[in-house]
Amino acid sequence: MDFNDTPEEAKFRAEARAFLEATCKPKAAEKDRANRSLNPAEYMKAAKAYQKKKAEAGFAGITWAKEQGGRGLPPIYAVIFNQEEAKFDAPAGVFAIGLGMCVPTVIAFSDEATKDRYVAKALRGEEIWCQLFSEPGAGSDVAASKTKAVRDGDDWIVNGQKVWTTGAHFCDFGILLVRTNPDVEKHKGLTMFIVDMKAPGVEVRQIHQMSGGRDFNEVYFTDVRIPDKNRLGDPGMGWNVALVTLMNERLAVGGSYGPDYKEVLEFAKTIRSPSGEGTLIQDEAFRMKLADWIVRAEGYKLAKFRTMTALSKGQTPGPESSIGKVINANQMMDIGNTAIESLDHYGIINDPALAPMEAAFHQSYMFAPGLRIAGGTDEILKNIIAERVLGLPQDVRVDKGVAFKDLPTNR
Repeated sequence: MDFNDTPEEAKFRAEARAFLEATCKPKAAEKDRANRSLNPAEYMKAAKAYQKKKAEAGFAGITWAKEQGGRGLPPIYAVIFNQEEAKFDAPAGVFAIGLGMCVPTVIAFSDEATKDRYVAKALRGEEIWCQLFSEPGAGSDVAASKTKAVRDGDDWIVNGQKVWTTGAHFCDFGILLVRTNPDVEKHKGLTMFIVDMKAPGVEVRQIHQMSGGRDFNEVYFTDVRIPDKNRLGDPGMGWNVALVTLMNERLAVGGSYGPDYKEVLEFAKTIRSPSGEGTLIQDEAFRMKLADWIVRAEGYKLAKFRTMTALSKGQTPGPESSIGKVINANQMMDIGNTAIESLDHYGIINDPALAPMEAAFHQSYMFAPGLRIAGGTDEILKNIIAERVLGLPQDVRVDKGVAFKDLPTNR
């Protein structure tokens, strides 16, 4: 396929670039970026202001239907805007999950009244959403959810716990996957709901990460009442609803994070080799690792071209989108670890004012384990790639045909 922009795409790209140049600063040094230079309250204020401008300019919900506040454009236009936005210090991260995963699910499975209530406010940045799937006893096996909901008239009463919920501490709403029928197989007894994160009985506890961040959360539900009108899809069909969200999630989290091989190449030209002879770039072992990173990065770029081809033809990317996260999360950790080790005992310094590249390698290394969990662990994604991309035999499933309530448990 020809990856040059069509005249229409080139016009859109220029329009997007003009908006971004007028609204944001180009990406500068790591320490000057908004997520580091602003405190959480200031960053949230800046993010909401940016999202409002983005919506008013027609760059939020680019692929969404016009009646939902979008432009109704093919997905390739969203790719183009994301490419341009990545060049700027745009405080867009807090909306990625809601607008990329949650609200599209609401649009796909709710009635017009529900869409009217939630979609426009989310698009303008007035309300922020999170995704409540993972549990302490289930992890990436989303279908093993034990958080339960019991029907009580026009409401459902929810009890249980979710974990690793990004942004739950500042979110207004979430999409919540719960078990409503334990008498059928685990994939068949789930239901999806919209939950008010400020409702009585919802408790959010931030998790202190080793990187210093507090982005992930535990969320507890104690007799939380959710109106039946907030149900997404039919009772027991939550797995089908969740698949829509998961496909969006794995495409969204497949991108590159932290310093890449180009940045570590420049870094390697400036410090001495661990052997003390020449610079790190002259070290044979390092050059072999660098070559491996380049091959992986180029392979991922070509895989992304497949996704772009599908999007440009109006198709939906398939399970191959899982490949990107497996590659990038592991490479991110490897690059960060190599850079830190090459600094010898100075590698323990995690101070943006003193460490190379404002300690970006340290932050990258400590964030990478979380990325290897988010959107499915490495093992889950490798199974998806093996079975659904390569066509290999399915993994052994001892729970097939067994009611959820009859599955063995250590409790």
